[in-house]
Amino acid sequence: MPFHLHFGEDDLLNCRFAVSPLWETHEAVRTLLRPDRQGYHPAWLRRIRTAAASLDLEPLWLLMPRHGHSPDCLMPPPIGPAATFEEEIAAVRGIDPEVARAEMALSLADTPGAAESPLGRALLAEPARAVQELTATLEAAWRTLVQPVWPRLRALLEADVAFHSRRLAEVGLGGLLPELDRRFAWDAGTLTVDWKGEHVRELGGQGLVLMPSVFSWPDVVSGFDPPWQPTLVYPARGIAGLWAEPSDRTPEALVRLLGRGRAAVLAALDEPATTTALAHRLGLAPSSVSAHLAALRDAGLLVSRRYGHQVLYERTPLGIALASGGA
Repeated sequence: MPFHLHFGEDDLLNCRFAVSPLWETHEAVRTLLRPDRQGYHPAWLRRIRTAAASLDLEPLWLLMPRHGHSPDCLMPPPIGPAATFEEEIAAVRGIDPEVARAEMALSLADTPGAAESPLGRALLAEPARAVQELTATLEAAWRTLVQPVWPRLRALLEADVAFHSRRLAEVGLGGLLPELDRRFAWDAGTLTVDWKGEHVRELGGQGLVLMPSVFSWPDVVSGFDPPWQPTLVYPARGIAGLWAEPSDRTPEALVRLLGRGRAAVLAALDEPATTTALAHRLGLAPSSVSAHLAALRDAGLLVSRRYGHQVLYERTPLGIALASGGA
């Protein structure tokens, strides 16, 4: 049965995009639990297999029912457009233990027998301790599963945000939402999400957080009961090529015109990206990439814009034409 989110006039003014390293950490843990989520990620699974074996993820997995409620307090909507993992996990660590207990109880109730298991009883009996142990597990999962590949993930997520921000300006919110995923439908100020479960919410002026995710595929996620800001999580564009290694061949015509380093940077900007992401992708020093980006921008081949704490670079029409013509 579908979810229904009802927008008022103020809600249309308070929609925003966000990227969340904490959310990706949760969903990476969930992906290890669910083989149906692993289709796009065999390269990542091979990379983290040995390190992941050292993690005790059972407490988190117990709170991730196949269908039903996961504790919002452990994975709240992002606190800002580009919050760090450290900022997000600090907010989780400070959650009221009684709030955590109530949400854990809802989650455990969606898995038969979970609340009566020794682990389930322990989580509910000492919620303050449970919050501290769960956040410690999340920190270990971040360091092991996500942080080593975060520049690559963040580049893809920020590219999705940049693309859909442009589409929002072109077609408006009602036109954008059905483009994010085929399961979203917009009609007369109501967003309907065709997914498992039933949820109805008046947004009440809070607006909506739109959040692309790498590891949530093929699921979409909506809901988040008060006091959390309503959030809609959808699979990011381009995840099929996420783990593909970049080509080591830059078009020679482009190399002759710009030099190998600048040509490689221009060719790599199929989607907007940060200096750090490009350096990681190309195997170059960030200082070298920064110098190449400045030269390309000064030549009118790139533009830059700030998104939160990050600066994204993307090709201008001239840069697109030059990169395409050199291929």
